[in-house]
Amino acid sequence: MKKILLLIACLSAASFLSVAQSAKAPANTPVKPADSSATKKPASKAKSYDQVITKDAKSKKGLFTTHQIGDKFYFEIPKKHLGKDMLLVSQIAKIPNGLGGGYVNAGTSSHEQLIVWEKFQEKILIKIKSYAAVAADSLPISLSVKANNYEPTLYMFDIETYSKDSSQVVIDITKFYNSDIPAMSGLDATLRETHKVKNLDASRSFIRSIKTFPLNIEVLQDFTYNASKPSATPYTETLSMQMNQSMILLPEKPMKPRLFDQRVGYFTQKQYDYSSEELKSDQKTYIQRWRLEPKDMAAYKRGELVEPIKPIVYYLDPATPVKLRKHMKKGVENWQKAFEVAGFKNAIICKDAPTAAEDPDFSPEDIRYSVIRYVASTTRNAIGPSVSDPRSGEIIESDIIWYHNHLRSYRNRFLLETGASNPNARTLDTREEDIGEMMEMVISHEVGHALGFPHNMGASSSYEVENYRKADFTNKEGISASIMDYARFNYIAQPGDQGVRYIRKMGPYDDYAVNWGYRVLPDAARPEDEVPTLDKWIEAKAGDPRFRFGNQGTTFDPSSQTEDVGSDPVRASTYAVKNLKYVAKNLADWTSKKTNDYEDLIELNDELLSTWSRYVGHVTTMVGGVYEQYAKPNQGISSYNPVPKASQQAAVNWLLANAFSNVDWLINKEVVTHHMAGYTDRIRSLQVSPLNRMLSLETFARLDNSGLTTLNNYKTIDLFQDLRGGIWSELASGKNIDQYRRNLQKAYIERLKALMTDQAPASTAGVPNGPARESYPVAQSDVRSIVRGELKALQASLALAKSKYADKEVRYHLDDCMERVNLILNPRK
Repeated sequence: MKKILLLIACLSAASFLSVAQSAKAPANTPVKPADSSATKKPASKAKSYDQVITKDAKSKKGLFTTHQIGDKFYFEIPKKHLGKDMLLVSQIAKIPNGLGGGYVNAGTSSHEQLIVWEKFQEKILIKIKSYAAVAADSLPISLSVKANNYEPTLYMFDIETYSKDSSQVVIDITKFYNSDIPAMSGLDATLRETHKVKNLDASRSFIRSIKTFPLNIEVLQDFTYNASKPSATPYTETLSMQMNQSMILLPEKPMKPRLFDQRVGYFTQKQYDYSSEELKSDQKTYIQRWRLEPKDMAAYKRGELVEPIKPIVYYLDPATPVKLRKHMKKGVENWQKAFEVAGFKNAIICKDAPTAAEDPDFSPEDIRYSVIRYVASTTRNAIGPSVSDPRSGEIIESDIIWYHNHLRSYRNRFLLETGASNPNARTLDTREEDIGEMMEMVISHEVGHALGFPHNMGASSSYEVENYRKADFTNKEGISASIMDYARFNYIAQPGDQGVRYIRKMGPYDDYAVNWGYRVLPDAARPEDEVPTLDKWIEAKAGDPRFRFGNQGTTFDPSSQTEDVGSDPVRASTYAVKNLKYVAKNLADWTSKKTNDYEDLIELNDELLSTWSRYVGHVTTMVGGVYEQYAKPNQGISSYNPVPKASQQAAVNWLLANAFSNVDWLINKEVVTHHMAGYTDRIRSLQVSPLNRMLSLETFARLDNSGLTTLNNYKTIDLFQDLRGGIWSELASGKNIDQYRRNLQKAYIERLKALMTDQAPASTAGVPNGPARESYPVAQSDVRSIVRGELKALQASLALAKSKYADKEVRYHLDDCMERVNLILNPRK
């Protein structure tokens, strides 16, 4: 019976559908399937266009037509733009004082994401799209890629109406831009927690403006939050800021990407390509770069310099002090020479921002403009971020951030690092020409980041140490092979070295890297077709240290360090410390005795201690150090080579003589008597840091590995024996043990105790064997055996030494050290 009733129901339904279809269309006329993108009349429930977009609307045409009616805003979206890739960039426009601790400011980009607008039934969705995994649409696997990379929906809108010709959909975007959406906010979870942000106050938040242009839309939001700990005016419990939301239509045809090669430094964009016929997905890594295309390709092929179709243009923030603008412009346009090596002239230009009369729509937050932002902040830094197309690595826009107080840090370092040999640096009133050149080079460095270049920390080790004392060499080559290194000043030149250059400049690596990444290869149809030519360019420079890229991320390569210059850290730091002693002796004469105030002296003396610590750190890296050289198999060279034994022993001896003893010169009595409490502990901390770094599991792991490639290697036991002999040298001689040495000796015992007793495995970060590094098995290694032997040897030396000292403080120290060693070897139950 049930089957009969079911059959009747089905026949009735079929009959109903047949009647309905015949009523809608003549016989034999096929019924078209629903098509969300086809032109059609709006659904009956939708209002007419004139009912939504009334005569009171203030309308502007652009990428989307925008309408404002009272406090409501509408987008009129052409259907042709549905499904098109767009970039949504959220940028801080105005910010309260103190928010983010100095590195969050006007111009900071908080979010950057690729979006598409899609129609689903009578809704419009914003989907966040990813190109992390891709496959050719023609391949079946593309279905799986889409299924396993489903895109999140950022927001959903009701369709309010359609344009009169039905080619555009109209949505109300007021709530979207008035809402506190995490994916577009300038406040991340940390900032919200720090300032105890409760919620967005809708009554005090609003859309300030919406501007539409042919390829982009700019929305300025004014947001006020209830926050119990705002960064400024705490009594108000209010945090207000402005956000700019830039949405730009990406090119229909992405720029042809260029495959990354780790032998040349570039920021990158990664994809997993499932189109490969190999037995795995291909990870493809593309460099980030601007789209530079020759105006005259025929002339370009002939080797002539050609202007690009669209040059890279930077605008100066109107807030930039007038006297600094020429230096900023020069810093940007220093890169023109490098682009000429790649075949382009006038490829990068810097201009003043247009006035309101010249362009009333100009805004530093507008994604069409790259701007050097001048930020009123006490932060001493500058940064060069950029926005790029995730499909190809094409850089779309960048904002260089210059913080107002940054030049003070350069004045201080100029005095400390070059004052011994450079009379022009021995002042608090640095010459304008020197300050201007420093600023110019900082801007060049930050523009380099915005062009796609990361730090190249290997560039400053390209030149022999003695060359830094020669005027002809330094004036021609500078102090580093690249502006992208942290080599700021020539701290090696000695008093009496005449005419040397002290301030960094652009180098040969910069020309080389621009040519490698930006030169157009018109005959290469695919990125893979470019690789043979790109490889030849690299191999032609192989063996020349000026063209080597040194990764900033290494902690073990003494030829790839921050803030260093010269190919030999021991020799360079010897000169550097000698200079710093001269500066320390004269620092009061150059500061407080001139100003009758201790502020600058105290500030500079604190930085002097940090400078000394840097020089010590450069030598410390030699111990357990490994030279890293990126290479392909056909080059026939080793990627990792341990620092030779003799060089490591020389580094340890230098540290024993310059870091672990003879530090009295660091004590500035004028500072101690007028300001600095805890000075002794500061020295202790600066000495203990390199000691612990040498006696780390990371160092032991590298020393172990070095024995696999060479027989005459510096071993862990060599390090322990050298350190014990040096740090405890007084025990054999009976020489006085001052407070700094006593502190260091106790720190040595505490470090050995940690190696003997710590149960938790320590990370071996810095071991050059790939990212998947296991924890160093200290309990199963020779380390504890060596430590036990060294403690017993120290125990015997302490027992013999006690009778040599009459000083009660020293005797107590030795008794304490003996007891500490005994407790490590024979812990109490």
